[in-house]
Amino acid sequence: MAFDGITIANLTRDFSDRLTGGRIYKIAQTESDELFITVKLSFENAEKYGIKQEKLILSADASLPLAYLSDESKQSPMTAPNFCMLLRKHIQNGRIMSVTQPGGLERIIRFEVEHLDEMGDLRHKVLLIEIMGKYSNIIFTDENNVIIDSIKHIPASVSSVREVLPGREYFIPSQDKANPLATTADEFSSCVLSKGMPLFKAIYSSYTGLSPIIAQEICYRSGVDADKSAIALDTAESIAVYRAFSDVMDLIRNGSFSPVVVYEDDAPKEYASIPLTLYGMSAGLSAQESANNDQATGPDGYSYKEFESISDLLQSYYAEKNVVTRIRQKSVDLRKIVQTSLERNVRKYDLQLKQMKDSEKKDKYRIYGELLTVYGYSAEPGAEKITVNDYNTGKDVTITLDPTLTPSQNAKKYFDKYTKLKRTAEALEEQMKETKEAIDQLESIQNALEIAQKEADLAQIKQELADSGYIKSHNTGKNGRKEKITSKPFHYLSSDGFDIYVGKNNIQNDELTFKTANGGDWWFHAKKIPGSHVVLITGGKEVPDRAFEEAAALAAYYSKGKVQEKVEIDYVMRKEVKKPGGAKPGFVVYYTNYSMAISPDISALKLISD
Repeated sequence: MAFDGITIANLTRDFSDRLTGGRIYKIAQTESDELFITVKLSFENAEKYGIKQEKLILSADASLPLAYLSDESKQSPMTAPNFCMLLRKHIQNGRIMSVTQPGGLERIIRFEVEHLDEMGDLRHKVLLIEIMGKYSNIIFTDENNVIIDSIKHIPASVSSVREVLPGREYFIPSQDKANPLATTADEFSSCVLSKGMPLFKAIYSSYTGLSPIIAQEICYRSGVDADKSAIALDTAESIAVYRAFSDVMDLIRNGSFSPVVVYEDDAPKEYASIPLTLYGMSAGLSAQESANNDQATGPDGYSYKEFESISDLLQSYYAEKNVVTRIRQKSVDLRKIVQTSLERNVRKYDLQLKQMKDSEKKDKYRIYGELLTVYGYSAEPGAEKITVNDYNTGKDVTITLDPTLTPSQNAKKYFDKYTKLKRTAEALEEQMKETKEAIDQLESIQNALEIAQKEADLAQIKQELADSGYIKSHNTGKNGRKEKITSKPFHYLSSDGFDIYVGKNNIQNDELTFKTANGGDWWFHAKKIPGSHVVLITGGKEVPDRAFEEAAALAAYYSKGKVQEKVEIDYVMRKEVKKPGGAKPGFVVYYTNYSMAISPDISALKLISD
């Protein structure tokens, strides 16, 4: 979700608490629309937070504008751009006097900086970042609100509403929206409850800085349907909505922020600076109550994680979001290759099934040949058919004859058909086995692509596709040496302290099953559907039922059946699992096993980082 005014309010409070009184030590323009500013904290803040400096990132990127405190460094260009040089000239070594958010919940952060000019006189300058999607900008003004320069120049030819150019007066563009922090019950009624549109839309379209998800949250807290027309609310509903609205505004006014990320299927979905109760969170939770930053479970497959600061959240959220997006983009070609190959093999298998069904006539032709060998002498010369008794069944059988051939020649003709179909069936049996194995492998690769989280995971999938002949091998580095693949299986810790490993792809599945696991460990797999190999390491200890259930849940979750309410899982001691000679990666056999139906819920399990 995009930055909203509440996120900005949270950032402004954090920036103010940490950076006020600090000196701007370094300024770098790491991208064409991004600043990286190092601030030496005041003595009091250095003592309070246990660090001497903070790294402030301000980005006016049209697709992803951001502002946050980072613990990472960024490479500066060899030659500083003009805007960066201008800032260095004016405010490097300047002291940050205040960090504020103008206009209630406007998506703007204002840094007031005190510095000495060339004559040694004390002056004040203002650095503003406007986080407004494609209109985002970083603007530098003097104490009289006159623009000195900006990271993006906006002439009248681009915007008829406001020019952003040196020498022009700076002002906040009007949105014709009210300030939510200063509204009253009467104003709320006239602004929101008089509109004939869905309630949540009426809320966020009436006030600055409120996003659709926050409007949905207000409706949820009030117990009123968010899609109900605002103008159709009765008195009790109107009071409940305004009370929920006021409660949220009180959180912001009081600085009671609880940064939280909501996950859906382990992928980041939403974030906010207040608890999102519509995803199952308690309105009273705070970040301090989640000291370990563990994910908690909400309803309908959602989970959430709280953070100590909004900057920590933004770093984590966009890092994870970028990883998911990047992996999806990088795997597009692989997905197409796998899907195309899978469709081709499915069509091939259907054709082979049809051919195999046709070959089932072979035994009938053999019997016809045998019956003609025995009874053919009774056929009239030139006859087109003969009816004889089948001594196998005791029933009469009518056999079509070629009138130009003798009975013995007709018998040979049927024997030849039988032999041809027999050979076809034998060849088809082997071909169908190979095609079915290819289908199973490609479906398992599809599953591996779904759970891939890193580029190293994709590299291992590419290796399998190359080894199987679906793509050309490109995994060579310098000097023609094979690239080292660093992807590792998922490592979970059960509630009882047992290590459980999950293969991310077929190569890892084989390594886990036949190299990592010992004969006395336990092996799990979704029954008759593509999925990961899961091994539970016993360490020679007795395994409680809960550990079996958690390992089975992992096998269900990392399978094609994860969308089902229950998944049937086979589990067996590892020593019972065998790999046939020449079998494709990930393919195994076992002849005795236990089974259980389990929900693919892994929220109770702790994922150990690679």
